[in-house]
Parts: sequence; C-alpha cells; structure tokens
Amino acid sequence: MQGMHDPLTRRGALSALTSVPAAPLLARAQAPRRAGKRLLVLGGTRFLGPPIVRAALDAGWEVSLYNRGKSAPDLFPDLDLRKGDRNELDYASLAEGTWDAVIDTSAYVPAHVEAVARLLKGRVQRYALVSTISVYNEASAAEGVIDESGPVLPASDEMIAATPRIQDVTGASYGPLKARCEDEVRQAFGEASLLVRPGLIVGPEDSSDRFTWWPARVARGGEVLAPGPGTRPVQFIDVRDLGRWVFEAVAQGTTGTFNAVGFPTALSFAELLHGCKVVLGADASFTWVDEEFLQAQGVGQWMELPLWIAGGGRAFSLDRARAAGLTFRPVGDTIRDTQAWHLEERPGEHRWRAGLDPEKERRVLEAWHAR
Repeated sequence: MQGMHDPLTRRGALSALTSVPAAPLLARAQAPRRAGKRLLVLGGTRFLGPPIVRAALDAGWEVSLYNRGKSAPDLFPDLDLRKGDRNELDYASLAEGTWDAVIDTSAYVPAHVEAVARLLKGRVQRYALVSTISVYNEASAAEGVIDESGPVLPASDEMIAATPRIQDVTGASYGPLKARCEDEVRQAFGEASLLVRPGLIVGPEDSSDRFTWWPARVARGGEVLAPGPGTRPVQFIDVRDLGRWVFEAVAQGTTGTFNAVGFPTALSFAELLHGCKVVLGADASFTWVDEEFLQAQGVGQWMELPLWIAGGGRAFSLDRARAAGLTFRPVGDTIRDTQAWHLEERPGEHRWRAGLDPEKERRVLEAWHAR
C-alpha cells in the first residue's frame, strides 16, 4: 500500500501557484468595442452567466437576457429582460428582436434548444452553446487524451421522451442529452455554431461545492485525508476565465467545437492541496491514502471526496481552445477568491453539497493509521 509520505516537495508546493502563469496583458484584453453589437444570453444571472454578461458590457455590447426572472433578479436591473420558462417552451418574449449572437448557458433538454434555435434562426447570426465534456463516450479515453473528435454518447428516443423538463435530467442522461443539444444547434445554425465543452467549472458563486470544499477543508487545518497518489492530474476551469473567453470567442466570430478545461501545464492533486495550504496560510497536513483503501472504507468518488476519481479519470485536450485565445489566471487566485466568497457569502454553518463528513474522515484516517 502507499505510504504516508507527502508526494510534494517544497519546490512542488510553489509550482502549484506558478505552474499556471497569468496570461499576458494582450491576451487578457477585452474584445474591442463595437458600437451597436447586440448579445442575447439564455440564462445570465447565475454562476457562468454573470461573467459572460460583464465581459460583453465591458466590451460595449448591448445585452438582452432570457430567463424566468427568479435567480438574482436585481443583478442586472438595467438590461433588457425577456422573461420565459424553458420548461414550458415559453419563448414568446423572444418573438421580436435581432442579435449578433446568442450564448446559451442553460441548455439541458434537446427540445428546448430545438424550439429556441428555430425561433431565432434568421434573427441571430451565431449560436454559442455551453455544453460539457460529459458528452464523450467512455471509448473516447481509449487513445489517452481526449480531443474534440472523440465519439459522443447517443441519446435514445426513450431518454429524450423521459426528459421534457430540466429537473428530469439525471446523471446518466446529462451527457447524452447535452450531445443532442449540440446536434440541434448544428442543424439550425450549421457553421455559425460555437460549441463549448467545459469540465468542472469552479470559483466564486459555485454552489455545487465540488471545488469549494477543498479550500475550506484545508483552511480548517489539521490532518487532511487526501486521495493518493497525489501525482494524479486534476482539470478544472475558473468560471471567470471561461465566461470571458466564451464571450470573446463569440465577439471574434469563432465557431466550431472546443474543450474548455485547464491547464497549459499539468496540475497535480498534491500541487492543488499544497496550493490551498500556502495561499490560505493554513495549518494543515496531508495524509495520502491509497485509493483501494478509500474504496474499501466506502468513501465515494467525486462528490463525497471532490475531484477524486479512482484511477485518475480522463484527460482532455485544450489545444484548440488555447489556440482560440483561452487563457487562465493563476490557480492561487481561484483558491483565494473561492474561499473568500465562501466566508463572505455563506457565513455560519454551511450545509455542504459535496465533501467528506468530518466524522467519517476521522474514522477513515484512524483505520488507515491502524492498517
């Protein structure tokens, strides 16, 4: 079994903060201002939506939002709001108007995309869909790093019929349905389509806790259970980097299919956790526990122990997106800002949606030491 030694040297700890360098000033510049450009965002007020909207406004674009008006309704009070409910195929508010582009951040059900794409065709020049790397078939991993040419999961007619509403989407149907949403955009807009496939999106406002739990846990200090080996890479993207790039790609007329994951230089699990320790000034130590032992102890992958997938999961190419201008802030900034948001916006006792229960963590660590 793997020993208790920490797999990260002092040099490695520093690389957690520097292995993903800040983008050059020119690469980070906003798209040039263009008078009269108009953007429609489907969604716009939750998590990924606001960074897209802010990037567009900073670039001088006029922005319209389509959503139910329920999530953060006061966030952009001066923007053109077109109210409607995708679950009801209620797109009446979009019956009039023209836009240079639409960015769809809330597409989960193919019928929803088909209806709005058909309605907007001829009145919108380009359609950008935020999809997911979950569209890829497991067979995609057979050749190693997965690029945009990898096979995707099929959505059966039965699966589609069973998913008329967003809340009907399951873990099993999420990827196949997203792939079919991509098909609907391609059929309606052809070469004027931009399909973005992010992995785990993290940062401030991420209520899923799939990343947030780690900075918070390390900040709490003490002995931290960590999934070994710490040399395995992790991939995620800061929501602010993704939002800015999606808008800039649209503004520059970029089309095609792109994975949107990090990082230009591989980031290991150990570098991430030691980055949390260094950036947050935490009094924490890491005990790297063998994966087989974690599974024998009933520790769940991904949600119970965030970012951990036994065997290391799949790796995704980001060459195309980087060539199209995708850049990344230092991981230390994401760690610091995520923890600051967690402390400022969620004070007191937070009910975690992901993460290992402290008592279970203690029991597993005791069992590991006594093995």
